[in-house]
Amino acid sequence: MKATLGYGVLAAAALIVSGWLIFGRAGLAPAALPAPATSLSVEAVQPHPEDWPQELVASGALAPWQEAVISAETGSLRIASLNADIGDRVKKGQVLATLAADSVLAEENKQQAAVAQARAQLQEARSNARRAALVGQSGALSEQQLEEYRVKVQTAEANLASANADLRSTRIKLAQTRIVAVDDGVISGRKALLGDVVAAGAELFRMIRDGRIEWQAELDARQLSRVRVGQTARLQLPGGIAVEGRVRLVSPMLDSKTSRALVYVSLPVGSMARAGMYASGRIELAPSMALSVPDTAVVLRDGRSYVFVLGPDLHVSQQGVEVGRRRGRAVEIVAGLAEQEQIVRSGAAFLSDGASVTLVRAEAQAR
Repeated sequence: MKATLGYGVLAAAALIVSGWLIFGRAGLAPAALPAPATSLSVEAVQPHPEDWPQELVASGALAPWQEAVISAETGSLRIASLNADIGDRVKKGQVLATLAADSVLAEENKQQAAVAQARAQLQEARSNARRAALVGQSGALSEQQLEEYRVKVQTAEANLASANADLRSTRIKLAQTRIVAVDDGVISGRKALLGDVVAAGAELFRMIRDGRIEWQAELDARQLSRVRVGQTARLQLPGGIAVEGRVRLVSPMLDSKTSRALVYVSLPVGSMARAGMYASGRIELAPSMALSVPDTAVVLRDGRSYVFVLGPDLHVSQQGVEVGRRRGRAVEIVAGLAEQEQIVRSGAAFLSDGASVTLVRAEAQAR
């Protein structure tokens, strides 16, 4: 009985010691502390006022500056040769085609003979008038007869003038058998066919004068009032090719059906612009003041734009803004932000209203 009791006491003591070792040491260990909260490191920036060029976005067709129609000035003649085709660059006076001139040459020979005959008749009339005048001094011819000789001279002179006029007309017609370019330019169309008998006034070629193409930008009445001659325009051609031009002419009226007007922009000769293309572009207006911030500072949430304003306690507040123009990597703030406020430059997408931040570097203005 005593032995059993002694074993129980020893077991109880062992349990107490074990419990002390387990729970006592655990109690001596320090309580686990929560990890300190970390804040996002950000860079602050201040809105920067600067002059920005204003732009108007427009679209329109590309067309020739001026087109020239080259037609046959004489008719009923066959096209004998063709010396130009579509796309050829030609000079003023260059022969583009010729018409068969055999019949005109024959007519010219006939008129030359008529001139020679009229000249001979005039010479004869003058000789007769001169002899009559000598005879008339003796009284052998009456004044009426002398007047008849003088009238014959005048008639012969008129006949010679008429024959010369007919000869000149024939020679003009002969010159018109050579179809020439009316100006420097590029041939844009050709209706002439070898061997075809043309009528007077029939179009044979069409050309773009000086090879100049222009952009006909379509603008509404509000936009049109801001455009001036000489302003720079930059347009994007199909294929991504950029071309720069100048406003040549602003239409004085709007189309009654579309309520839009055309602004004619001259493009450099030799560019990739081609008549018939359709392009979009921008017309640069006079610069205006813009309050700009880096585009990384603006966050788009729920369809609205926000920036995070940095407070003196290094806490940020989300603030709605209205954005305007964009230029490079900067954006214009139209409303909602004061010039003297500092905002988070980048990383704003990871912030929430009232969040604590660590300022890495502050800059006086947006780059």
